[in-house]
Amino acid sequence: MSGAGLAAIREAAARCAAFIHTTPVLTSRSLDAVAGARLYFKCENLQRTGSFKIRGATNAVFSLGEAQLRRGVATHSSGNHGAALAQAARWRGIPATVVMPEGAPCPKRRAVSAYGAEIVPCAPTLAARQQTLEALIARSGAVFIPPYDDARIIAGQATVALELLDQVPGLEIIVAPVGGGGLLSGVALCAHHLQSGLQVMGAEPALADDACRSLAAGARLPAAAPRSMADGLLTALGRLPFAIIRRHVRTIVTVSEAQIACAMALIWERLKLVVEPSGAVALAAVMTRPEAFAGRRVGVILSGGNVDLAALPGAHPPPE
Repeated sequence: MSGAGLAAIREAAARCAAFIHTTPVLTSRSLDAVAGARLYFKCENLQRTGSFKIRGATNAVFSLGEAQLRRGVATHSSGNHGAALAQAARWRGIPATVVMPEGAPCPKRRAVSAYGAEIVPCAPTLAARQQTLEALIARSGAVFIPPYDDARIIAGQATVALELLDQVPGLEIIVAPVGGGGLLSGVALCAHHLQSGLQVMGAEPALADDACRSLAAGARLPAAAPRSMADGLLTALGRLPFAIIRRHVRTIVTVSEAQIACAMALIWERLKLVVEPSGAVALAAVMTRPEAFAGRRVGVILSGGNVDLAALPGAHPPPE
């Protein structure tokens, strides 16, 4: 994909234009003062289905041929990719099935169902996800749409950077969260083609740090029992994303659970935006390594906003 990456990204942008939002970029003088840098927040929490995932899912589903469409689509997801695939499938008029780990946040389960997909539960491990999905596809013949390890998904996620670079000229750094790597690899690939001097950095929970360890080792390492409040990042780094990240990303910053919580609170308080823990990881990285960003123009990708509000003190869960 790296050779024709920009063409694929532009095709994805054109394919998805009628379905996704061009999300806004917000700034905050108070957060700039805290960070010691000029921060530009790309608000994918305001995207359709509440996260950037709709970009890749829409590009993938609308790339399918007629024979594939008749089979329907399936995937595994802790929530955001599942909801995105369900919505993209509904736009295309085809069935979708999503394997979801038990214990996935209730709002994400509700969203997947509301967009019309069938949910198949599984144990909360990566192996269980894959095994359950393989059995499902063997029975149904559905087309697998991977959450991240797919060139169509990467091209779709790269449109985040395509928009951001048009909205904010002169960025020096972009920080994106990394779980499976679809977003980070797409952003890095787009930046490589459009602005070669732009530094792209990853941000990852320290308790789910396989991408950071893999980049340091120069080889894709397995996820070692990942656990974090950033549930959207609890997945193994993909093969295709890692190949791109290894070429175009120099640094992945790991952050603690306390730093994620602090960053999420700052976004809620200063930007007045609802973001989920995964969506706050990029700002947490900026706050954790201020010397790397001091005085720079930094794009910070807020990747999603699907928060379980019922978990807040005094809140009452909405009806299922």
